[in-house]
Amino acid sequence: MAGAYGGPEVLSVIDTAVPKPESHQVRVTVRAAGINPFDYKLYSGALGADPERLPLRLGVEAAGVVTAVGAGAVGPAGPISVGDEVIAYHAPGAYAAELVVPASSVVPKPAALSWEQAGGLLAAGVTAVHVLEAIGLSKGETVLIHGAAGGVGLMAVQLAVARGATVVATASQAKHDLLQELGAMPVVYGPGLADRVRTMAPEGVHAAADLVGTDEAVDVSVELVPDRVRIATIAGYERGIRAGIKLLGGAPGGDPGTEIREAARLKLTEAAAAGRLRVVIADGYPLREAAVAHRKIMAGHTTGKIVLVP
Repeated sequence: MAGAYGGPEVLSVIDTAVPKPESHQVRVTVRAAGINPFDYKLYSGALGADPERLPLRLGVEAAGVVTAVGAGAVGPAGPISVGDEVIAYHAPGAYAAELVVPASSVVPKPAALSWEQAGGLLAAGVTAVHVLEAIGLSKGETVLIHGAAGGVGLMAVQLAVARGATVVATASQAKHDLLQELGAMPVVYGPGLADRVRTMAPEGVHAAADLVGTDEAVDVSVELVPDRVRIATIAGYERGIRAGIKLLGGAPGGDPGTEIREAARLKLTEAAAAGRLRVVIADGYPLREAAVAHRKIMAGHTTGKIVLVP
């Protein structure tokens, strides 16, 4: 929980009573909760610093075991029962040991996934689906994905490859082996990026996704992709507005893609259960070390997702 706006130092763990689930709600004992950039943008004040909203409960996704259900507790996959292993998304306040959420937010946890993987699957996964839908990526096309080794990036790479697209993926050299394993053509970001991409994709780039929010990502995308409607960003809002590209997500001016994201949840869990979608976990931290985990993410360069384990 954040009791003030600021850096990770404002985060703390408090004890509070967990209510019984009401109609169409379920209570979940959390085994893992994913950390996402939206979480620290929220308490940093980047999305507004209204003191009336404090304290802020953080987190939007969690995996755990159902411990109580209200009347009519039916999720996207059907009725929910005590003892079910589930993933909850969208789940406000997911940084918790126990959580009450709408039944509509709960889907079955694939048995093949660890708790950490399940806790880190959906927020990144639905964002990646939204991005690929927004840029209209089709089989046989070439897409440039910036920030390809992050949580959303690794999902977007795999989903784009599954669509039959050629993926050029920006990342530091140390992450290239993983990206190649997932079917992408990795390229180092930095000066000369546009020329390196042209060499790798001599027939051109049809679409681009900025998942990192740098000026370079937006500028290179605009330089290489003829149609700006086929460029989207989930992080570079200010630069994206000036460039006239699509803004995606919950920040002001962004398309939240609510229907696309909700519809993607069961498809993502099915793909993960079948082994077609890999969830890469960078690290896990106890809930009481949330500030440490956030400092690591904010430093950049993590590969995959970081999760909290109550």
